[in-house]
Amino acid sequence: MVSFPGLGISVSVKEVAFRVFGWPIHWYGLIIATGFLLAVLYCNHRVKEFGIEEDDIIDLLIYAVPLCIIGARLYYIVFELSRFQKADGSLDFRQMIRIWDGGLAIYGGVLMAIVVALLFCKKRKISFWAIADVGSMGLLIGQLVGRWGNFVNVECYGGPTTLPWRMGIYDTVNGVYQYMEVHPTFLYESLWNLAGFLLLAFVVCKHRKFDGQLFFSYLAWYGLGRAWIEGLRTDSLYFFSTGIRVSQVLALFFFLLGTGVLFFQLRRPHSQEDLWVNQRKVNKTVTKEEGEKAHDDP
Repeated sequence: MVSFPGLGISVSVKEVAFRVFGWPIHWYGLIIATGFLLAVLYCNHRVKEFGIEEDDIIDLLIYAVPLCIIGARLYYIVFELSRFQKADGSLDFRQMIRIWDGGLAIYGGVLMAIVVALLFCKKRKISFWAIADVGSMGLLIGQLVGRWGNFVNVECYGGPTTLPWRMGIYDTVNGVYQYMEVHPTFLYESLWNLAGFLLLAFVVCKHRKFDGQLFFSYLAWYGLGRAWIEGLRTDSLYFFSTGIRVSQVLALFFFLLGTGVLFFQLRRPHSQEDLWVNQRKVNKTVTKEEGEKAHDDP
């Protein structure tokens, strides 16, 4: 049972949505899949505005999806290794693959997505920055929906608070099962990502001056929000035995990187002709004219 006592709301949450031939289908997985599907549909709807073909996006996803899940899981495992060790110190590989119980670190998935996209774009000879721009909007959709998977798993919550929107939960802390009223950090991040998506999709897109502008805007926006929200959480991943939060440091780095690039790039003059989508239009026109000329020549 999860409640929001200050708002008079109480919700009964279950990890398992239904079963198929006895196999449990978890809400966490369904929510993550829903976020992914919505992201793909939206990106396919807007992809041509960036000079990318729908087939390129689908082909990229064939490689990116499984690798990004692996990347997100490995990132989590590396900094939470003790959770996946048996009593004798050996690794519990069965536990390591149980992603439906939670334990996917978004930054691991984002970093893997960047690597896969770079390699894919180099192979296809298409603009990585154009792919990154449209993909950034998809990332925000996936993240704002996916955080509700943390809600049903009762995870990724913050420290104690008395704010009106506090969340009341029962969870085990230091071996004691207890009731707590905490920051609903999953909700904070979902709403932050929603605001970021609206900002990128309906504001930045209309004033895009260079390829990569949405991508660096995403890094800056998400980095700023995540750095703040991560400081409220009680389940952060740390740099091994230090008290340094991994995702908070990475978020601050991406925020500085994104804002730095935007600051210097937006001060420079840019021509709409430099955008990948417009370069593709020119190349297609030239190719068409050359083809027609070759056809007309005896």
